[in-house]
Amino acid sequence: MKENVEIRWHGRGGQGAKTASLLLADSAFSTGMYVQGFPEYGPERMGAPITAYNRISNERIRVHSNIQEPQFVVVVDETLLTAVDVTRGLKEDGAIIINTSKSIEEIKPLLKGYKGKIYTIDARKIAEECIGKNMPNTPMLGAIVKISGVIDETLFVKSMEDSFKHKFASKPEVLKGNMEAIIRSMKEVVK
Repeated sequence: MKENVEIRWHGRGGQGAKTASLLLADSAFSTGMYVQGFPEYGPERMGAPITAYNRISNERIRVHSNIQEPQFVVVVDETLLTAVDVTRGLKEDGAIIINTSKSIEEIKPLLKGYKGKIYTIDARKIAEECIGKNMPNTPMLGAIVKISGVIDETLFVKSMEDSFKHKFASKPEVLKGNMEAIIRSMKEVVK
């Protein structure tokens, strides 16, 4: 892992971008890293664009501000590509990961000339097939771990399983679906 990885999440209220950023922070923390996971609050409401952030490092993090030049951007809702400048400040040696069933060729014109790596994943389909509803945050979480390499994949999967066992103790069927979504998304993310 690089010394300091910065990730910006773009989603809509209710899709779980904030929750995914917090889960990623918890998972990285459990492996001994320094972390930040936080949303940018404003007048958000269900369906309104939201932004969340992660900083993950092997060293103490001394910066406490929004992330202006991330190495990675996660777009949980592809409709945001025309509503928000998701590539603003995105480093060309990083990558953008977009939840879409469209091809990269179809998406690329919406990225304002971004020349870095572009990945896609149909997180909606994975969520509906594994979890039973459109909750794309879990598959997007698996995709960002796969692409960024910010956490060892085996440690990440174990950490998420432990977290979900605690969170969904009374709903084991939810645990199984979420774990399937994470593992599947790590295999299906496409460059």
